[in-house]
Amino acid sequence: MSAIDLTKGEDGTGPVTANGMMPLWAVSLGWELRRGRQVILNGQIRDRWWFEDRPASFQWLVAGVLEARGADVVGWWDPVAGLTFPLPDHAERFARLAANPPPATAGDGGGGASADDGRHGSRDGGEAPAGDRRQPGARTRPGDRDAAAEDRPRAWRDGGDAPGDDRERPWRDGRDGPAGDRRPVDARTHRGVERGRDRSRLLSPRPAGPPRAFEDVLALVHRIAASPEAATAFVFQDVDHHLPPGQPESNLGYLRLRAAMTDAVTPRASLAGRRPHARNAVLCAVGDVGRLPGWFHQEDPRIATLHIGPPDPSERRLWLTWLRDEFNGAPDATRQDIEALVGASDGMSGWEIEALARTSWLRGAPLQRPDKLLELHRLNVSVDPWTQLDRETVARAADVLGARVVGQAKAVDAVAAALQAAFVGVDFGGLGGARPRGAFFFVGPTGVGKTELAKTVAELMFGDQSAYARFDMSEYQQEHAAERLAGAPPGYIGHEQGGELTRRVQERPFSVLLFDEIEKAHPRVLDKFLQILEDGRLTDGRGQTAYFSQCLIIFTSNTGAEAVQDLLARSGDEVPYAELEEHFTHAVEEKFRSIGRPEIYGRLKPGVVVFDMLRREHVVKITDRLLGQLTESVRERHQVELVADEQTLHPWITGRMSDPERQAYGGRQIRNELEPLRAAVVAHFLARRPEPGSRLRLGIGADGTPWVGTEEGGG
Repeated sequence: MSAIDLTKGEDGTGPVTANGMMPLWAVSLGWELRRGRQVILNGQIRDRWWFEDRPASFQWLVAGVLEARGADVVGWWDPVAGLTFPLPDHAERFARLAANPPPATAGDGGGGASADDGRHGSRDGGEAPAGDRRQPGARTRPGDRDAAAEDRPRAWRDGGDAPGDDRERPWRDGRDGPAGDRRPVDARTHRGVERGRDRSRLLSPRPAGPPRAFEDVLALVHRIAASPEAATAFVFQDVDHHLPPGQPESNLGYLRLRAAMTDAVTPRASLAGRRPHARNAVLCAVGDVGRLPGWFHQEDPRIATLHIGPPDPSERRLWLTWLRDEFNGAPDATRQDIEALVGASDGMSGWEIEALARTSWLRGAPLQRPDKLLELHRLNVSVDPWTQLDRETVARAADVLGARVVGQAKAVDAVAAALQAAFVGVDFGGLGGARPRGAFFFVGPTGVGKTELAKTVAELMFGDQSAYARFDMSEYQQEHAAERLAGAPPGYIGHEQGGELTRRVQERPFSVLLFDEIEKAHPRVLDKFLQILEDGRLTDGRGQTAYFSQCLIIFTSNTGAEAVQDLLARSGDEVPYAELEEHFTHAVEEKFRSIGRPEIYGRLKPGVVVFDMLRREHVVKITDRLLGQLTESVRERHQVELVADEQTLHPWITGRMSDPERQAYGGRQIRNELEPLRAAVVAHFLARRPEPGSRLRLGIGADGTPWVGTEEGGG
């Protein structure tokens, strides 16, 4: 692999932009190495990237950068494969170093090993110190070589036997066994041949291979990197899984790894190149730096952390340009189509961009429709509930919603119009599909049906109320509560669980989300909704993105409700809806201005819906509905018919709810007023035990006392 200049110019000046050679984080890696630091790479270490005008894995890209920086040997360790060598011939070079390791030298003040210091090797499984006289039967170490050592590195990689070793062949062919074994073997049978092979594997000496255990590899790497005689680079991947944090034995492993990183020196072979010169690299690659002990990297200025995020726009442009012919509709695509997809694919990884090209053919979505293509790719569903709705049901949505939510014609009409627009799929802008299907801000007196309307919409659109999710914003009054929605950042408790909101949308992308009493949330929590309303997405602490393009978002607020009682006192019996609408609209706008978030109100203003107060005729309808629920409960549990005496109940409840203080609490107060009637029914069943099939009448006396009587002819 040829050497690559990782800067824009020879002097290292000028802006650096992504090109076909490598991503920008790889450029930063090269600079950190030349600054003399060791690096912890964290983030998307399992993605694909550009390297030398072609896609490359993370391992191949990092290995290429390290070789371009002058490393003659690039080794890679992970808990599954052990020590491997991604680049050609590097295994043979390492074998020669392991056979004759160069003497170590004092490091940069970080406690480097000296030339005659063999403690690491003898303790951790590396090379034994000079003069070590191992007893027979002692463990073979990488430094123990024989005449066939130069041929063995290839066997290390494929797991075969050492070339040139003919001691086993007669035994493998079923002929004479090893010297000293006089047991006859019948070579004419297959069983005899197999028995001979088994004995050969047990009795024959095995060729030496590279160390696999973490402690053995680390001890040898520590000694090699601390010597200026060889230019080397080693990467330890997923060490956080091999050394779980919080365990005492893990701390010792991290201490040894940090010693290997900080004791590495600058090799003499690189001193002829352009300054500054890089040290022998001992790097870490982990998915989440928060899983590493903080002291491992935060307390040492010689170790830097480098986050690897998703490709930036210039890098996505490279991907899409290279993959252009793989998309459906590529022959007719223009540069503007590519640029539209570059913007729409923000946050996607290299693997996802490749999968996006496959989706365009699988789902028949052309490159010219980035909004539709991304929607099909992210949701990965065959049935879209929005398009599966019955046309007649959508057309009469106002009637269906109005039957459940009494007295809120203005709110019902606004929501029905949004549902119809979502069904038709018409919106402003080519990427309008990225935003939520609808966003409403329900405001008005308490207990007038704001929550009930949200539940009814979920049942109408998706068939059941399980598509409805309610978030009580009174639980998000603290600043740190914002982490509950999108998840804690790396390194904090609960990081791996993700956020409550993002997890819900990832599991059920087709949802009605209700954020109840939004005025009680902390302003930092409100900031999370800016991105949702504008871009239709939110990324959690794990780096996973939730898309809200198929959601209906509803905010509810009681802002201004405390003044309803005063309005009723000034206006007499009732307040005109126009006056009520003006009052609540002004109250909401002032609320967002007072907390310093007017931009949120600007995005929600088209969806602000003011709910009407309960009028006199609405009180009677809600009362009849609640009494009907009580009647159904009695019929189902006791097979007794309960009949409400409307002549006494309607005037009584209307008079009770004409009080401004009670009227301000809306439908909840009606239920509170009817509670004595339910108690009277319960008392009657306990005292009289009516027979199944009997008929009861429920009413209210002139003094306001509930009564329950048995009707003649019942039973």
